[in-house]
Amino acid sequence: MATHLDLQEQEQVDQLKAFWQQYGNLITWTLTLALTGFAAWNGWNWWQREQAVKASAMFDELERVAQAGDVERSARVLADLKERFPRTAYAQQGALLAARVQAEKGQADAALATLAWASDNAGEDEIRSIARLRAAGLLLEKKQYDAALAQLDAAAQGKNAKEFEALVADRRGDVLLAQGKHNDARKAFEAAYKAMDAKLEYRQLIDAKLTALGAAPAAVESAAAASGAAK
Repeated sequence: MATHLDLQEQEQVDQLKAFWQQYGNLITWTLTLALTGFAAWNGWNWWQREQAVKASAMFDELERVAQAGDVERSARVLADLKERFPRTAYAQQGALLAARVQAEKGQADAALATLAWASDNAGEDEIRSIARLRAAGLLLEKKQYDAALAQLDAAAQGKNAKEFEALVADRRGDVLLAQGKHNDARKAFEAAYKAMDAKLEYRQLIDAKLTALGAAPAAVESAAAASGAAK
């Protein structure tokens, strides 16, 4: 019996050896790749967390100097943030922040360049639209009306364009009014008024613009209601 078991065990060992000779390298490489992939995934997550922490710290510094109105230091911190962490939301939001300080300090061209970087590099439609809206406002101040309208056309694109519909239409009305195109401006303000949430105080400003153009929303609505009743 002992001899029979020994032979059986030897046969199993031989089969195992043969199997390993045929598939051993494949199994080893498969396990190695799996373990390497797991280690790389963990390493990538750790690196991402480290990047986020560092970028967050730099954004906090940018926010601090921006609140102090230090336009030069804001630009330097943003440049460092863009160089080291260009793909992070911190860099893109930081660009919006730095551009605001530049605009407030009268550096319109620098602000436009910063906003252009934000709109070109932002990973989210919201940031791109905000950057373009602000750029349109600066271009309006510089009386570069066609360029401002081009920015608004771009801001109206994207998956979340509906969220900015009222703001885009309102700013478009401002540009058209500055061009002396009163009828077109009125239509833009009317579109903005309709798209704007009635609970927002900003809607009152659009109301004032329409009133100045002789198209107060309340009067227009009353006339429309009277016309409908007459029919």
